[in-house]
Amino acid sequence: MSAGELLLATVPMARTLDLEFLESTAERAVVRMPDQADYHNHVGGPHAGAMFTLAESASGAIVIAAFGEQLSRAVPLAVKAEIGYKKLAMGVVTATATLGRPAAEVIAELDAGVRPEFPVEVAITREDGAVTGEMTVLWTLRPNA
Repeated sequence: MSAGELLLATVPMARTLDLEFLESTAERAVVRMPDQADYHNHVGGPHAGAMFTLAESASGAIVIAAFGEQLSRAVPLAVKAEIGYKKLAMGVVTATATLGRPAAEVIAELDAGVRPEFPVEVAITREDGAVTGEMTVLWTLRPNA
C-alpha cells in the first residue's frame, strides 16, 4: 500500500476533500486538490482550511513514505504547523512536500533513543505554477510505549 493509499484509508478528511496523491516517495510527495465549489471561500477559490489540509496531507504522505518502516516502533505526529498564504488560489491546487532533514539522520536519532523532530516544507501551487501558499510542518516520531 502506498503512502497516499494509506492516508486515504486512515484519514477521512483526505477522502472528504477528494485529495489525489500523485507521488509519495521519501524524497517528495505531491498531492492535488480538485476545484470543488463546496470548499470555496468568499472569493471563489479553495478555502484556507482546505488548503491547510491539502498541505498537511502532503507532509503526512512524505513522512509515511520516508519513515513507514519505523511504524512498528514509533508513531509520526505533527507537532506544529505554520502556513503563509502568498497569492490568490483559484481552481485546482497542488501541494509539493519535501523533507527538511535527511531521513537517515532522523532514524539515527530514533535509534539513539531520542524523540526526533524534523520539518517538512510544502509549497502550494496553482495550475499556472504560481506559489499560492507555503507551509512548514514540524513532525516527530514518538516511540511506542
